[in-house]
Amino acid sequence: RRYPTVELRAETFNGSTHVPVPSDSAFLKALLFELRLVDDHVFVEQRDTCTRINHSSVHSVSTAAGELWPVLAFHKSGLIYACVPLVEGTLEPRPPLLTVSGLSQGLALLLGIMDYISPSRKNEAEMSAKIGQLRNLLIQACPLGTPLNTNIRSLNSSFEDIQEMPADKDQPAWRSSTYKGKPQVNVCITEKVKCMQYDQRDVVDTWQVYGAVNCKCDIEGSAPNVTLSLNLPTNAPPLQDIVVHHCVTSVDPAMLLSTSAEPLHDSVYNGPYKFPFIPPSESFNLCYYTSQVPVPPILGCYQLVEEGSQIKITINLKLHESIKNSFEYCEARIPFFNRGPIAQLEYKVSYGQLDLSREKSLLVWVIGQKFPKSLEVSLTGTVSFGTAGKEHPTDYVCTGNTAYVKLYFRIPDFTLTGCYVDQHSVQIFVPGKPKITASRELISSDYYIWNSKAPAPMVYKPL
Repeated sequence: RRYPTVELRAETFNGSTHVPVPSDSAFLKALLFELRLVDDHVFVEQRDTCTRINHSSVHSVSTAAGELWPVLAFHKSGLIYACVPLVEGTLEPRPPLLTVSGLSQGLALLLGIMDYISPSRKNEAEMSAKIGQLRNLLIQACPLGTPLNTNIRSLNSSFEDIQEMPADKDQPAWRSSTYKGKPQVNVCITEKVKCMQYDQRDVVDTWQVYGAVNCKCDIEGSAPNVTLSLNLPTNAPPLQDIVVHHCVTSVDPAMLLSTSAEPLHDSVYNGPYKFPFIPPSESFNLCYYTSQVPVPPILGCYQLVEEGSQIKITINLKLHESIKNSFEYCEARIPFFNRGPIAQLEYKVSYGQLDLSREKSLLVWVIGQKFPKSLEVSLTGTVSFGTAGKEHPTDYVCTGNTAYVKLYFRIPDFTLTGCYVDQHSVQIFVPGKPKITASRELISSDYYIWNSKAPAPMVYKPL
């Protein structure tokens, strides 16, 4: 797909250094040559010299008019995914890759296309049908050459709903299809908590919370106005590092200035956080945020000690009393790297059950959907190992007694910040009474408890 407006902008930005994109057939031929998918047995100095080694998927493609750069391209499962991102500036000298915002946008779009197509790669007919629909999906995902939604799978591929040109001049480019039916809005707040716990006096434990507010608005009209508010309980830590979707029409500047890089002070903005917006047709993330919560949801202590041919493990976990004691799932995984299969296991658990993985290198402690009344659980055990084979996991970081427990959990209808959507505060300026559905969840993400009896990789070290 070509965007003449983007090519015109490239010509304006790049000036004398501009190299036009050649015809489709010429571009494909040059790209195949650059990716060594044709004539790979022939040494071509310009392409194959050892002074030109590609460390990324960004290529310089030789065309009749000169070197076309940057071309973002990669080869996956028999398909080539490629795009030519816009460089908003001169090309001589070449700017550093990190300063070209079009590269990250283009990569996100290509990965979205790959995610949409790759599940069908074994079924040729299905894949051909999906590729045939791509042009229509790109009208929604990237209507004017700037990616608006890189989740291609979430887009509507039915031809009737897609308008190449919006019929209504007030309809924004990101509302590429119109909805007919009863108005309804679904909002889901997903918070993820990352954690590193060491249980050591001279090392500080760290944890981070980051949230995303996902919306799906099925509302009639070419440019419906919606206002949604996020609320916090009294004395809850404020939301920080807020990033909003481009469809948001206005926000209080104080909301966007609160950053986790600076210590909290009294003047910080703590809500309610109002977002007026004209929603896209598909599901989208209205905003992202972080917050400095005072405690992690589960505090843990892990001790692993080697005694001859055996190792002794002790794990204690405590659910903080402020956390909702109702899980969809909660389990602790205890991997054993650089060792053989578990040959002998003796253990005692105060709660839940312990399972051994099929390859006998991982213990899975299933705590279940609730902690006991005491909110504390423990596991003690003795493990011995057989001879290590090639199939057993190795790790360069976790050698010797450096080891960890990793927690996996999901708590529905709960957020660590306390953030929630008041359904009555959702305003939709359309006729009819809309149905509002709001949900929230807390999910673990990289939640590690390191062995306190061994040195661990530090996120933070005291000065």
